[in-house]
Amino acid sequence: PRRFCLHPGMSEDLVGTHPPGAHSLVAVSVGYFLEDFVDMLFNQKLHQSWELLFHHSVVIVCFGVAVLLHQYVGFALVALLVEINSIFLHLRQILLMANLVHTTCYRLNSIINLGTYVVFRIATLAWMTRWLFLNRENVPPATYAVGTVGMAIMTPMNIILFYRLVRSDFFK
Repeated sequence: PRRFCLHPGMSEDLVGTHPPGAHSLVAVSVGYFLEDFVDMLFNQKLHQSWELLFHHSVVIVCFGVAVLLHQYVGFALVALLVEINSIFLHLRQILLMANLVHTTCYRLNSIINLGTYVVFRIATLAWMTRWLFLNRENVPPATYAVGTVGMAIMTPMNIILFYRLVRSDFFK
């Protein structure tokens, strides 16, 4: 959010405009997703991690395009807003592993997790999908295809995960 305040041109041009350091941030993010992908591949059972492996594959391709082309870095920055919610998703996992499900901390995290999920995952993905659709004339067909497929995969995955979280944490 700070980047958009300091660089208002990015809100109008997510293709060619990005602040200093943004390209490096997206490149480091690709590295993180690659490392996490390899770690899951070797250290988790496929049936437990296939959804995250698939998610990481889509992110690596989409962010990789931004890094290689030095374009769409602003769009990738918007996508990174989704990761704000990951803090609470990971904390949820830690609390589950520590068997702290019946604590106030877990309950509070569940509420914050769902709130940040709606704001930073669902709303961000909806905004990105809308932006892509409204700017389809200005995006080359191959890049538009990558973005559209990426959004078509990520949006249902995140809606399904949201449903699972609500069911698990609020309707046991």
